[in-house]
Amino acid sequence: MEKFLLFVDDENDIAMYPLSKLAAVTCAADEAVLLRFSSGVAGGTGAGGTENDLVTLTTTAGAAVEKAIFEAIARACTATGSMKDGLITVCDDINGIFLHKDILSCAITLDS
Repeated sequence: MEKFLLFVDDENDIAMYPLSKLAAVTCAADEAVLLRFSSGVAGGTGAGGTENDLVTLTTTAGAAVEKAIFEAIARACTATGSMKDGLITVCDDINGIFLHKDILSCAITLDS
């Protein structure tokens, strides 16, 4: 069963991606973790298949915070047991649910 990553930024700003569409997880600056997915809008089928959706996780400041979040995402994606249902809530700003204690919020940008 494929797993899905859920991000809730606002009532009308929600995204869920199959794990197979995750292209990269990077850290562009302190307090920001970037998750890039093949586009949910264009399907990544445009010029060179380069369309991507971007989810930016705002994190607490501090050394090694981003690495700990990377590890939490990787563990959740490969976990069995309690996460076997296939849905991984990474960030839910409305209900205050976060995969890791240092994730504060998220922003979803389609086709970036």
